Amino acid sequence: MQVTPSLVSRVALVNLVANGAIVVTGGAVRLTGSGLGCPTFPTCTEESLVTTPEMGVRGVIEFGNRTLTFVLAAVALAVVVAVWRSARRDLRPLALLSFLGIPAQAGLGGITVLTGLNPWTVAAHFLISTVLIAIAAVLWLRSREPGVGQPVVRRPLALLTGGIAAVTAAVLVLGTLVTGSGPHSGDVDVNDVPTGDRMGFDLRAISQLHADVVFLLVGLTVALLVALYATDAPGRVTRAARDLLVVQLLQGLVGFAQYFTGLPVVLVLLHMLGAVLITVATARLVWSVRGPASEQPLDAPAVPAAVTR
Repeated sequence: MQVTPSLVSRVALVNLVANGAIVVTGGAVRLTGSGLGCPTFPTCTEESLVTTPEMGVRGVIEFGNRTLTFVLAAVALAVVVAVWRSARRDLRPLALLSFLGIPAQAGLGGITVLTGLNPWTVAAHFLISTVLIAIAAVLWLRSREPGVGQPVVRRPLALLTGGIAAVTAAVLVLGTLVTGSGPHSGDVDVNDVPTGDRMGFDLRAISQLHADVVFLLVGLTVALLVALYATDAPGRVTRAARDLLVVQLLQGLVGFAQYFTGLPVVLVLLHMLGAVLITVATARLVWSVRGPASEQPLDAPAVPAAVTR
């Protein structure tokens, strides 16, 4: 029995939400100092697959986040099955990438634990999650249309959206360096290491560089939005750029607030949620520059009125 497009879209949306949620719960693990709540991998201890009472709350938090990985894998597998049983062959590569990324993430998470929360593997763990979120977002957005059509904006504007995506990636990378140089290492014992010593960066300097690239990103987005309005671009692109700018500004406010208040846990977690939303909004902008498969190319010649009669 063939799966309906609406079912594919619903399952894809659940997959997107699940990928975003596990980033936030992973942030909670780090910010509560529970990163080594289960000190071994793949088991929780040398003798037990699951957490034990002696491990306390930190063990429960870490093991709970590991358990969510299985839920995420089940959802990603459901997406693969739904897409394969639908008529949407164009969605298959995205569905496969979304699924295959889960075991890759789990393996990297295990390496992170076994290396005592090495800040570079922690950063890579987060960045791979953002890639999976972007894939899940595009998969969901594409599932709501019959297929990928032609560009709906001029080439310079399409290139500018690509530039915004590249700068967004740079912002996310620098954000992991800021976090890795800050006080929240992910474990209460690792927290004893002086700030900045884990990655070798000065917290103030790397934070300033991060902020500078954020300013560049916001400037590019404003420029794109002005150009879109000036050229009367399709609403799908204009709305995507507008929403991205709003999320960027809110994320910037949270970022400044957390820096000047000493990186409190609540604001750092909110900033991680903002990173998820930034990733989704950027993926939506890149998606929006191509219309549905049923639309004509932007530069297609107009059909004479006499022919249409």
